[in-house]
Amino acid sequence: MTGAPFPQDPETPRPPAYRPGSAQPRLNRPVHERYPQIRPTSGYGDPRVRHTGPGPGAGTEQEPERSSKLSARLALALTVVIGQLWALTTVVDEWMSGDTGTAWWGAGFLVLSFLVVLGLWLVDPKDR
Repeated sequence: MTGAPFPQDPETPRPPAYRPGSAQPRLNRPVHERYPQIRPTSGYGDPRVRHTGPGPGAGTEQEPERSSKLSARLALALTVVIGQLWALTTVVDEWMSGDTGTAWWGAGFLVLSFLVVLGLWLVDPKDR
């Protein structure tokens, strides 16, 4: 196979040559004439805008103790999930190798780690 392009069908119409602008003169007007509702000061200089945001203190943590507690729980849960993924890989590898004893111990570890995450979820029901 060579990299030669296929010959063009002589009956296929060619696309028109690109030229900037539009064939419709009404679309070639400047932007401020096409969209009179957009003023140069729309937004920051608009007199209708009185406040720029939600106010002072927005976005700051209102309960830092709760936030740190949730962050610690999340970090612990993510660690357990990563451990579960590693254990699942090891268990499947051992099972496929024929070492079912080790695979059953790994399955027990997976169940235990699930119970740890479930316990973390049950610790504080008011945070849900």
